[in-house]
Amino acid sequence: MGVEDKTQPIIVKKKVVQGGHHGGSWKVAFADFALAMMAFFLLLWLLAALEADERAALSEYFQNPSAFEGEAMAPSQAIGDGIGADPSIIDFEGLPDRLDAPPEPVPDDADDETLLERDRERLESLQEALEEAIDRSQALEPFKDQLLMDITPEGLRIQIIDAENRPMFATASARPLDHASGILRELAGLINEVPNRISITGHTDARPLQREDYTNWELSTDRANAARRELIAGGTEPEQIARVVGLSDTVPFDRNNPEAAVNRRITLIVLNQEAEEAMREGIETEGTPPADALDAPED
Repeated sequence: MGVEDKTQPIIVKKKVVQGGHHGGSWKVAFADFALAMMAFFLLLWLLAALEADERAALSEYFQNPSAFEGEAMAPSQAIGDGIGADPSIIDFEGLPDRLDAPPEPVPDDADDETLLERDRERLESLQEALEEAIDRSQALEPFKDQLLMDITPEGLRIQIIDAENRPMFATASARPLDHASGILRELAGLINEVPNRISITGHTDARPLQREDYTNWELSTDRANAARRELIAGGTEPEQIARVVGLSDTVPFDRNNPEAAVNRRITLIVLNQEAEEAMREGIETEGTPPADALDAPED
């Protein structure tokens, strides 16, 4: 009898899996990403097409999202408060060295001409520092044509004028708008670098107000006083303010068009020593009674 073969047969079963449907969630995610990138580049293209003043207006809207300019339901962040990026709209870093450096000592026997020359040099350095700081400020780019500076016989004159679509104050109001308040407070920081006193004058255009008991005289005076408060809020010492006056529409910037927007302005004058002395003498003269009153016999 032959040997019995007890080896079990090996059966191999091959299971063929048909290609099924793969998940499509990645396609949705990729479509969302592509759409977001398209929207992002479209936003960049639109921003690049805007003018400088339009970009500034857009920036102001997101800082103060109100239907009315300068009137938000919730107050925006106060200038100089908070954390993060510096909210200062004027960059005063890197100012001219001669403004930051201590002044050269003046000899005790220096004559009046030397003192006046030193005073003029100090005001010219201040003007140069202000112009340089304003030129570097992107936030002030739309307002550079509204900040005028020159040297006058009284000192360094800084004029903040209105533009037709960019006023500094609300209409017929002495409340400065946010950008005007910021400009005044930042100017105060640099004006404080010199010991000279300051004169503040408010001007209006020739358009009459609708209120019978409130004229351009009151409005110009109130706006000058509002500018004084903003300067003090920016760090100016109250004793540094020498004069606050309102001149209504009596000194127009544009004499050919008394109702032009540029006639509405605030004028700051950093007084030189000669003008300050003349002002002091005028005040003392006003406080002196007439000679005949002194000679009048007492009852």
